[in-house]
Amino acid sequence: MKKGLFLLLMAVIGFTACQNNAKKEATKIVEKDAVATIWTAEQAKAWGEEHGWLRGSNFNPSTAINQLETWQAESFDPETIDRELGWAEDIGMNCMRVYLHHLAWEVDKDGFKDRMNEYLSIADSHGIKTIFVFFDDCWNPTYQAGKQPDPKPGVHNSGWVRDPGELIYQDSSLVKVLETYVKDVLTTFKEDKRIAIWDLYNEPGNNGYGNRSMPLLKKVFEWGWQVRPDQPMSVGVWNASLTDLNVFQLENSDIITYHNYEGPEKHQEAIDTLKTRNLPMVCTEYMARRNNSLFTNIMPILKKENVGAINWGLVDGKSNTKYAWDEPIPDGAEPALWFHEIFRKDGTPYKTEEVDLIKSLTK
Repeated sequence: MKKGLFLLLMAVIGFTACQNNAKKEATKIVEKDAVATIWTAEQAKAWGEEHGWLRGSNFNPSTAINQLETWQAESFDPETIDRELGWAEDIGMNCMRVYLHHLAWEVDKDGFKDRMNEYLSIADSHGIKTIFVFFDDCWNPTYQAGKQPDPKPGVHNSGWVRDPGELIYQDSSLVKVLETYVKDVLTTFKEDKRIAIWDLYNEPGNNGYGNRSMPLLKKVFEWGWQVRPDQPMSVGVWNASLTDLNVFQLENSDIITYHNYEGPEKHQEAIDTLKTRNLPMVCTEYMARRNNSLFTNIMPILKKENVGAINWGLVDGKSNTKYAWDEPIPDGAEPALWFHEIFRKDGTPYKTEEVDLIKSLTK
């Protein structure tokens, strides 16, 4: 879902002092606002036992190029959502990670939440829980409501947009809008058992933002604590160099989430490092075939370790994520090796042996 180097994870051991500072800062917020905040280890464990092994994909319907096309009234596509989630159900998946966008809410608040509810009902009919994502530092920095751009042939995620992107540095009033948005959505769905996790911020610090993303990261946790939904709130670690962000994310998430697009040895190292925190774990992005992050060599590890397994991509579509991040094919020809995705548009598997493996693991 990102450009450049996507290495995971840090050796958390060296961050003790920073962790203590982050925890003290979170405690100050708690005292100030008199709200319940981070889950206890016992609450996290109970959640993990209730939900079992989560496995699924990052999902937007094949007819949507980005989050806005997924959620705007004129392009919301429940028929495609139902069909494609049916394919996921057929191979034993039970969880999808789905991105929201504040602009779709801002244009049509009630309609947006109605469409969220409709999506949840469709997913639930297939036995699939949902991880909703609020903010995102990946891909295009600007966006607008209405008709979204057509895909650029052969370009990975050519139309995906950040949220809030550059606008937060240009319009100081946006923070209040974002606060109202997050609290409205969380309050509406805070007790909804169809939702597994609230992923508050995807890859903070990406696209060169670094610590510029820290103020919004802190605020979205604070807003979440003020609502305190029944579901866990988390922000996944994804880049070892973002030390300050990583420490804050790990110290303030109810459960541990992370991204890893590397081969089995490095992925196992990441798991071994993070599981020392003794909290339930979910890998919310993995599986990039060119990078040797495969269903065949990663998903069995995740099952063995009881780490949730959410790969990037379900169905080949307008997002073009069958093409690699940095290897465009300008004429739109079929890549020799698909980067992401499991199914073609007609529901046939890209690799039958992969689907057979997934079925064998999800029985």
